[in-house]
Amino acid sequence: MFRAGLRTPTAGWCRGWTQANLIAVPSDLAYDMLLYAQRNPKACPLLDVGDTGSVSTPLMSGDLRTDVPAYRVFENGELIDEPDDVCAAWRDDLVAFLIGCSFTFEAALLDAGLPVRHLEQGVNVPMYVTSVPSRPAGRLAGPLVVSMRPFRAKDVAKAVAVTSRYPAVHGAPVHVGDPEAIGIMTLGRPDHGDAVEVRADEVPVFWACGVTPQAAVVASRPPFAIGHAPGHMVVTDARDTDYVVPLT
Repeated sequence: MFRAGLRTPTAGWCRGWTQANLIAVPSDLAYDMLLYAQRNPKACPLLDVGDTGSVSTPLMSGDLRTDVPAYRVFENGELIDEPDDVCAAWRDDLVAFLIGCSFTFEAALLDAGLPVRHLEQGVNVPMYVTSVPSRPAGRLAGPLVVSMRPFRAKDVAKAVAVTSRYPAVHGAPVHVGDPEAIGIMTLGRPDHGDAVEVRADEVPVFWACGVTPQAAVVASRPPFAIGHAPGHMVVTDARDTDYVVPLT
């Protein structure tokens, strides 16, 4: 459906199948991106890396140029296009990185009786560029990006417990409560995705987000990069259960 042109956020799609963030960079930047992911494991939990020029990976047997619902193309750190496919933009020297996505643990939150607001409202998850710096690597540096889901205060501990069992897809939250403490001045105006209702008895809970490498591309201004449009993920051939830590 995505290959045929459907453009939609993928939260709630293909339940049970692991979704991933995409960042593809030229091979001369690939080591820096690999090191950046290694140094920022909460934001960039690495699931797979493609061979140079390959349009698929062991976890994604489809075509990375066409099988994502929306893309972002960067030149010198500037967003120049948001196409439905990147066949024209793809280069033979690109190395694709698939990074864990917090959509993977949303089914577990629902199964634990914890409602996920953007799924309730049928919108994209809200994402924010924070004032928290990521750890630099080579030519890459930039701010941490987070996704937000509101929960009642009494349910926060359960949300932490559920998501901490998924360390390969961001794991436990990085911040709970006051958005301004991490540089988010207006919760109702996310940098990516859509605003969601935060009720009077709820607190915002923030998870590290796999859009962080794109923020590093914007801040560091490498000559070229391709990513997914935030919230419009790669649906992989892996299962969510592959990334859950069993209860002992």
